[in-house]
Amino acid sequence: MAADNAHLFGKAGVGGSDDFDAWVQARATSLLRFAYLMTGSQEGAEESVQTALTKACEQWSRVRRLDDRDAYVRRMIVNAHISWWRRFRRREVPVPSAHPGQEASVSSDVAVGVTDADRVWRLCASLPPNQRAAVVLRFYEDLSYREIAAVLDCPEATARSHVHRALAALRTTIEQENSDE
Repeated sequence: MAADNAHLFGKAGVGGSDDFDAWVQARATSLLRFAYLMTGSQEGAEESVQTALTKACEQWSRVRRLDDRDAYVRRMIVNAHISWWRRFRRREVPVPSAHPGQEASVSSDVAVGVTDADRVWRLCASLPPNQRAAVVLRFYEDLSYREIAAVLDCPEATARSHVHRALAALRTTIEQENSDE
């Protein structure tokens, strides 16, 4: 693992301790996977994790005393991604086909090649960052609403609301897609 992501984590322990290096080596894969699910891209995941680990290293004397370092650093990853998203506000917006007569053949070709996992991923990628984070934490990381609230630094009711709204939005989108077919 350390060799695979050497470009990402570099010399994370410089200025930190051996304890930090060991923790990063043990948790890097999980944190990167979480960040990928949050951001939807390898580059975004690496950037968010690198930002979070840089801050964690700077504050390691305090972070290492926490009961749940993983939750704290996951929250840092969420914050890093939301900060990036707010700065750049990049959103993909589908556009109509440039060739009006070709929609039917293109859509049937795409429908054959799209897996259920891809469809779910695209649906989740359309959610706002906090809702996407809540869904990933709930259904991928299998965290309780209390744990989600801790990671997102919000009340438990807000975490429930994020998940509820995300599921409602996904349900609506799926129903619209199914009615269009």
